[in-house]
Amino acid sequence: MGDAEQLGRDVAWRVFVAVSTKWGLRVLEEIGAGRYRFRELHRAVEGISYKMLTQTLRELENHGLVTRYDHHTANPRVDYTLTAAGEGLVQTIHGLCRWSGAHLDQLLAAPAHRSDAPAAG
Repeated sequence: MGDAEQLGRDVAWRVFVAVSTKWGLRVLEEIGAGRYRFRELHRAVEGISYKMLTQTLRELENHGLVTRYDHHTANPRVDYTLTAAGEGLVQTIHGLCRWSGAHLDQLLAAPAHRSDAPAAG
């Protein structure tokens, strides 16, 4: 494996870790759906605390998936948008969901998805 390919894999794994948290994908989805302001995101992502939303947004921004824009107004106003990489990732995730739907019967028949299967962990 070449250096560029290894670097690509390493970056992909780091991004995967960042978005596979409890809140990462949900926040990305909401930004992709057009909720751009902090309070809008907080209302849309049920159960997330202000602190966790802040940490999640910083992590997504740190990985190049989200852009933060501070309007520098008297009343604090910050908007978040997906970067091109973030949009591509959301599209990829939607593709994975379509794949899952296309193979749902087969996947549900697998031991890990049966109701009588032991809990993972």
